[in-house]
Amino acid sequence: MVSEIALGSWLTYGVGVDDSSATACVNRAFDLGLNFFDTANIYGNGAAESFLGKALSGRVRSSYILATKLYFPMTDTDRGLSAPQVYKQIDASLARLRTDYVDLYQCHRYDPLTPLEETMDALTNVVRQGKARYIGFSEWNAEQIRATLDIPHIEKFVSSQPQYSILWRVPEIEVFPLCAANGIGQIVWSPLAQGVLTGKYLPGQPPPTDSRAASPQMNAFIRERLRSDHTLTAVQQLRPIAEAQGLTLAQLALAWVLRLPAVSSAIVGASRPSQLDDNAVVSGVKLDQETLDAIDRLILPLLRDLEGLA
Repeated sequence: MVSEIALGSWLTYGVGVDDSSATACVNRAFDLGLNFFDTANIYGNGAAESFLGKALSGRVRSSYILATKLYFPMTDTDRGLSAPQVYKQIDASLARLRTDYVDLYQCHRYDPLTPLEETMDALTNVVRQGKARYIGFSEWNAEQIRATLDIPHIEKFVSSQPQYSILWRVPEIEVFPLCAANGIGQIVWSPLAQGVLTGKYLPGQPPPTDSRAASPQMNAFIRERLRSDHTLTAVQQLRPIAEAQGLTLAQLALAWVLRLPAVSSAIVGASRPSQLDDNAVVSGVKLDQETLDAIDRLILPLLRDLEGLA
């Protein structure tokens, strides 16, 4: 059982957030009942895993659920989902994480250069060797997911990790229904649209100096469409909807992604423990249909303008 809010480490731990602040966030997560920690070998080229290995080393292993990933290049020659890479990268991740196993081992992307059967056989061996309890994937499309379902004698995927938020709804079209029909849960990333749905970025103004968008280490992946005045204006118009529910904008955004039974957990980043305090209270919050309809009336026209989505 995973907590509905998971603590992630993309662009933060081992990279853009100092270790003392990051450790405080991990400790606060435990205080709040969060038990799910998500990372990847590529985050900081191993630095995020190494940080978590140290931060979690004093904890009883059964008290937390740990997920990591592989695919992206760790060196000029180490990348992808070939069998040799799966075996090499799981051992390297376990060493950095200071543990004998991860609870969830995920394919960070699909590898078109490796036969799918080879990848699945290797992941199956990793599970049966006890180095991972379960396997999952991130950002696979419906065709790629479907191709795994009929491969015999392998461990089956249990989780999908797509980008998903009020401002990014693509997985709803094909991925969510396919996964739901096959017992695959969703662990969504960027539910706050890389901080845009917190409302801290204002149209026509520079980003706050302590924000991700202002950090050279952490701002590279914030898409221009998310920082456009058009988007930021629409986000500010969500504020009265949130306030009517007694929520902050960030809490509204998290409650929105968690409204679906298919979504098991939403991954958040945190550079300060207080951010986790704000996020954790969302677990169990239910948005009524009137609120959901109000969000859609405001945001769906924006999505049609930005992405051509209905």
